[in-house]
Amino acid sequence: MTWRVTVLTLFPEMFPGPLGVSLAGKALASGLWALEARDIRHSATDRHRSVDDTPAGGGLGMVLRADVLAAAIDASDVAPDRPRLLMSPRGRPLTQSRVMELAAGLGPLIVCGRFEGVDQRVIEARRLEEVSLGDYVLSGGEIAAMALLDACIRLLPGVMGKLASGADESFSDGLLEYPQYTRPQAFEGRPIPDILLSGDHARVAAWRLAEAEALTKARRPDLWAAAAKARQKRPKNTTDG
Repeated sequence: MTWRVTVLTLFPEMFPGPLGVSLAGKALASGLWALEARDIRHSATDRHRSVDDTPAGGGLGMVLRADVLAAAIDASDVAPDRPRLLMSPRGRPLTQSRVMELAAGLGPLIVCGRFEGVDQRVIEARRLEEVSLGDYVLSGGEIAAMALLDACIRLLPGVMGKLASGADESFSDGLLEYPQYTRPQAFEGRPIPDILLSGDHARVAAWRLAEAEALTKARRPDLWAAAAKARQKRPKNTTDG
């Protein structure tokens, strides 16, 4: 079954954008996934196609109206078992495990917010899952949606050339990826580590694991702590004596 994506945005012309080239673009052209970008303004009811209004209680900026966005969601006719996502800086951080869940499903509906945010009532009424890419603010949810989709699409069956391509990279086992090297064997006086040229697969695997652990501990202590906690929870091997 084709993995289908519905994007609700005020700028449908932004899609597919980068998703129309490279691996994602080839997969789109071959039907491995499908994209529908719908203009939220089409669900506005006044002659000016208004989609926003001033925030209740006062304040700067504008807020995307609940009635207009709800109508856009309903008009998309997305099945209730498909995830409904809202790209938002206050959402839960996107993780590789969540990406894998989304890629294994039917494909999400993604709402791209703009202005100062989205009326809370439509978030609750349409059960939107707020998703964040990090602790920073973008002008809108479109670029964030593209990043989420790219992360998912590359995991779809048939998209990457080798099935194992996504199994040994950052976050796949709770660690950052180990350093990678290729030709030339020496670059500006920096050689490839000898162990990678040894042909000893067990030693190479051990080296890569050690490097991944060291990088994670130094750069992402939060991931390192989570990985250490997960290891403690694993059942210990026992043998009959």
